Amino acid sequence: MKILITGASSGIGEGLARAYATSNNELILLARREEKLQKLQTELISQVKSINIVIADVSEFKILQEKIKKIGVIDMVILNAGISIGHSLEITPFEDFKRLYDVNLLANHAILEVLLPLFKSRKNGKIVFISSLSSLVAMPSSKAYSSSKRALNSYAESIRYKYKNNGIKVINILPGFIQSEMTDKNRFKMPFLLSNADGVKKIYNAIEKEKRFYPFPLKFYLIIKIFNLLPQFLRDKIVNSLY
Repeated sequence: MKILITGASSGIGEGLARAYATSNNELILLARREEKLQKLQTELISQVKSINIVIADVSEFKILQEKIKKIGVIDMVILNAGISIGHSLEITPFEDFKRLYDVNLLANHAILEVLLPLFKSRKNGKIVFISSLSSLVAMPSSKAYSSSKRALNSYAESIRYKYKNNGIKVINILPGFIQSEMTDKNRFKMPFLLSNADGVKKIYNAIEKEKRFYPFPLKFYLIIKIFNLLPQFLRDKIVNSLY
């Protein structure tokens, strides 16, 4: 299987690259940080059928699309690249907000604009979106990140409906807190925090089982579900008590 993984230089992306590093797979690892990708390529090269790296900033859409076109036909894309600008009650500067949306949402469409016609013509292909449990609940300290991931959920569902008769599988993964460079920056207690290895294992299993919608950890997801079922005035009261 030929697999493209974005944001592959660290965290979940690196973990998934390791998980799919088998003799049957051809890996294409895409990220900005060349040194980290080269190191990972060297480490995994003996375990895989082939492994290539693509150095790209996913927010540079024209360059990104040209590089995706050069990759050609693949079997699966894992759209993992994402950023956070931290948690703050202050107004997010526009440029920070825009860059976050460029990376977390628009880059995925830039990639799929190239790949979807190829998947459709072959009537085969698998698209994996890495969203977040934060997309399911609105908090005043994570306005940009949560809203970008909520938009990603809607986009993923739309793509699944659109291509349901074209042999294209669409999988949307919604992790909670997983140890990574991104979460290492958080200065608050993260409920149900998973190690990178445990988080990646759950994501890998969900992909292999072709789960259309997979939020985890389950306890965290259920708490959010119950919270969202409360009347608006109760939700307001709870959120306001936290801030």
